[in-house]
Amino acid sequence: MQHRAKKRFGQNFLVDANIISKILLSINPQPDDHIVEIGPGLGALTKPLLETQQHLHVIELDRDVIPVLNRLPHHERLTIHNIDVLDFDFTRFKQSLSDQAPLRIIGNLPYNISTAVLFHLVNHRDVIKDMHFMLQKEVVERIAAKTGTHDYGRLSVMMQLHFDVSPLFTVPAECFRPAPKVQSAVIRLLPRQHMEINTDERAPFESLVKQAFSQRRKTLKNTLKNLCDSKQIEQAGIDPAKRPQELDVSDYIKLFRQLNSGS
Repeated sequence: MQHRAKKRFGQNFLVDANIISKILLSINPQPDDHIVEIGPGLGALTKPLLETQQHLHVIELDRDVIPVLNRLPHHERLTIHNIDVLDFDFTRFKQSLSDQAPLRIIGNLPYNISTAVLFHLVNHRDVIKDMHFMLQKEVVERIAAKTGTHDYGRLSVMMQLHFDVSPLFTVPAECFRPAPKVQSAVIRLLPRQHMEINTDERAPFESLVKQAFSQRRKTLKNTLKNLCDSKQIEQAGIDPAKRPQELDVSDYIKLFRQLNSGS
């Protein structure tokens, strides 16, 4: 019996062989890599990965596709974690592995939870080597957006703070079954080696950025009036009359430092 995609899981199964090959070339998996695939679905990427990997871990919430995955060739190399990815502790999982090789995360992320998954993975970036995701094209454009553009926002700042961002290629809707109403794109995220915001500062920094973009048409002195005044913004070397999308990541770091300097 053929598995039918479930709307509540945001399922759109990749079926285009050329796109599958392009994704695998982009990932360039090595046999002893620790790869975790999020949302394997019916195994479009899982199947070819099992041909080359010593072992593969997948996170799949839909119990109905697990029998399909367990029938794939070389399924004895496969471990299925039947859990919501937002509840999966990547750091603890990494600590449970027998060697020090970092994690590589891949997946075709459901459109309805993709942003939540990305923010969840920020909390585990220290144990991750790289990530390759298929996302809604609009989300990829927001992640990679340049300062001052329409797409630039909270997601842009937070992802570019933590990762080197490389959009790779677009995936047309007809490459999926069922075909989604939007185009997709593949993106590579490499955790930055040197972080100017440490682990304890991530949450308050994110709160600052979130507040700044809460009303993106207003100036900083208005959007941040509950956190600081114009003088404090000026002391960070930033014009309070600017709008949030006019500040790059380094500007937000300078503002965060000023507001937490105690002066």
